[in-house]
Amino acid sequence: MKNFRSAAFLLLAASCAGAVHAADWSDTSLSYRYGEKFSEPYNGEDITKHILNFSHVSGYKYGKNFFSIDYLISDKMDPSAVGARDGAHEAYAVYRHTLDLGKIMDRNLAFGPVRGVGITAGFDINSKTDAGYNSKKRMLVAGPTLMFDVPGFLDVSALVLSESNAPFNGFTQTSTSRYRYDTHGMLTAAWGIPFTLGIPLSFEGFANYIGTKGKNEFGGPTAVEINVDMQIMYDVSALVNAPKNTFKLGVEYQYWKNKFGNPERVSPGATARTPMVRAEYHF
Repeated sequence: MKNFRSAAFLLLAASCAGAVHAADWSDTSLSYRYGEKFSEPYNGEDITKHILNFSHVSGYKYGKNFFSIDYLISDKMDPSAVGARDGAHEAYAVYRHTLDLGKIMDRNLAFGPVRGVGITAGFDINSKTDAGYNSKKRMLVAGPTLMFDVPGFLDVSALVLSESNAPFNGFTQTSTSRYRYDTHGMLTAAWGIPFTLGIPLSFEGFANYIGTKGKNEFGGPTAVEINVDMQIMYDVSALVNAPKNTFKLGVEYQYWKNKFGNPERVSPGATARTPMVRAEYHF
């Protein structure tokens, strides 16, 4: 695991160094989404959340960057402390950088439906203030990516994950201890595909299949985690005389089974089925 963390860090550093080149294109957005059927492991209640997001994606000669940070505000069903009337707050950040190997080697690596092959590296970081777990996740990821030849984009990656957490819950860890899970794998896809049904629409989202990661902080088993988040977005820019893809409205659905690797059979609330509404502003 130590060797993987070192290799992933070096790959990420090299990717970031390459990313200092001027962007050929970029898209930055602010968004808001709302749902009333979120859930959390060991909670079991329906939780309402307001989620604010900042995202940036850009491409340059040899690859592309993606950065996103969610700020999640729960209602009192996910309290900030024992007996509190206010809900927990969470920040979750994701960064991915993909190097296009064909562009680096000046070779055409396309085959079948695949237009390119890349290497992806990045990280996840979160922090949450809640009544129990108080997650402080840190995760490095690295692995190969296939980029499919579709309208918009479809990227599929097989990543190796090195994950740790330093929760403070009064039972297993302190606020400074860091628990490391077994190195594990993830098959992940991300897409954004435009289409029309008389109006300009797009099908967007991601899907993660994450393997088990050994024992959890309590010494219990972890489970395979499935997280699918997808949305249909309507480009309403023309209705307000704005440039194409400036304003979008849509509906979103998330299916998250065994959230963070917590087995549904022993953890009420570990699986969520959450419809949402979503609004975006791109600039």
